[in-house]
Amino acid sequence: MTEVAAEARPPRVRIQRRPLHGVLLLDKPLGLSSNDALQKAKWLLRAEKAGHTGTLDPLATGLLPLCFGAATKFSQLSLDADKRYLATLALGIRTTTGDAEGEVLERRDVGGVTAEQIAAACAAYVGEIDQMPPMYSALKHEGKALYEYARQGIEIERKSRRVTIHAIDIVAMHADTVTLDVCCTKGTYIRTLAEDIGTALGCGASLAALRRTGSGGLTLQGAVTLSQIEALPDEQRAGLLTSPDCLLADAPELRLNMADAVRFLSGLRRRVEAPDAERVRVYGPEPRAFLGSAHITAGELIADRLLTPPEVQALLTA
Repeated sequence: MTEVAAEARPPRVRIQRRPLHGVLLLDKPLGLSSNDALQKAKWLLRAEKAGHTGTLDPLATGLLPLCFGAATKFSQLSLDADKRYLATLALGIRTTTGDAEGEVLERRDVGGVTAEQIAAACAAYVGEIDQMPPMYSALKHEGKALYEYARQGIEIERKSRRVTIHAIDIVAMHADTVTLDVCCTKGTYIRTLAEDIGTALGCGASLAALRRTGSGGLTLQGAVTLSQIEALPDEQRAGLLTSPDCLLADAPELRLNMADAVRFLSGLRRRVEAPDAERVRVYGPEPRAFLGSAHITAGELIADRLLTPPEVQALLTA
């Protein structure tokens, strides 16, 4: 019976991977880790090479830029970029993890908390602050994530890190929740910020929901869900990718003639009539011919990350 069933089972179809180059703006769903979302998108697009640009907790939703092929060369730019979130705080509730996944430690009445008090508490955390990474985080200690120790009841000594909160604005308020629009530097723990604001208010707070709305110059505009990708015919899915230069949208543009473009792609420094800049995005004479990133020092163009000629051609014909 077992042999018959085994013979009747259809053969496993091997997915034919393909080289894709570009950035997918994914609207990550609730409940999936960033890596799970990446692997699902990579499978749907049949891509050979892919990586994400910054971890979102399973509890969080929203913008997760995914880099494919040549775009992975520039993924660090998105990792280092400022982030923007919509954070919903549950006032009066403290949990073991600082968010809705943890066990409730304490519930307190929040009837007396006013909008003015919340605004003042938020204002106190705008600017440069020192944050202590939470135990329920993916930071590693001796090769293990901190949350693995936390689940065993083990507390690991951590060092605080300096982050910058550029702005916190109140978006909505209800009886026991407040939604904040937070713009901050990379590495900011919004769960910790929520707990700190709750402490400042005297009632405690935890993170009820989190949605990333921006990363550098990228926003949720044009972002797609995994379900939307899956609903498309296979031949249309690659069309969802945008050029890798979207990761450098905030950098000035520099265009080279054909001779200089060839030399630039070979890694040679070039003299240019342009002001010094920490980062520029460089193009060839063809309007869409993105060549890579560079910096300009004393009138000299110095390559940082380069595409190969085949990658440039692949982007032009995509």
